[in-house]
Amino acid sequence: MEKMPMLFVEKSYDECFEEEKAKNECIIIQDNIEVKLSKGDKLPNFIDKNKAKFLTKEVYDRFHLYVDKNEMKMLRDAIIVLPGRRTQIKLKKGDKLMILPVEGFVSTLIAGVGNRVRKSDAFAAVTTKKGEVHYLKPPKSGVVVYIDEFTNRPHYLYYLLPEE
Repeated sequence: MEKMPMLFVEKSYDECFEEEKAKNECIIIQDNIEVKLSKGDKLPNFIDKNKAKFLTKEVYDRFHLYVDKNEMKMLRDAIIVLPGRRTQIKLKKGDKLMILPVEGFVSTLIAGVGNRVRKSDAFAAVTTKKGEVHYLKPPKSGVVVYIDEFTNRPHYLYYLLPEE
C-alpha cells in the first residue's frame, strides 16, 4: 500500500493551540529552529509564539485549496512531508506553481509526488481513442508537489514547483 504524503499548512497560533496544547500534529519554525509537535504537546519554552511560524497538519488532498488558481501561486506557506518522513518540500506563500492538465481517453501517470521532472522528461502519457500515445513534458524542470485526481475534467492536474 502506497503511503500518502503529509501536508502542513501555515495557520495562526490560535488555530494550532488550545489551552497551550497543540490541537493537531504541527511544525513550528522560528529562525533556524524547526520543532515538530504531536497533538496535545505543549509549546516549548524556547519558542516565542509572536516570532514563530505555525504549520498544522492538514488533509493532503486539500492541497489545491491553498493555491490561487488564477495566479497559480501558493496562498500560504506549506510543507509536504513525503512518505518515509525524511524528505520535505517547502513551499512559501507566493511561490508560483505550474499546473499542468493531463486529459485523454486513457491517462497514465508517470511521475509521482516528490519526483523531479526535467523539461525533457515525460510526467504523464495520454492515449487517444485511436490508440495514439502522447507523452506530456513540462515547459520547465520542477518537482511534483501534488496530483489532483478528484476534479472531473481534466482527468488529472499536476502541480509542479519549477526550478529557478
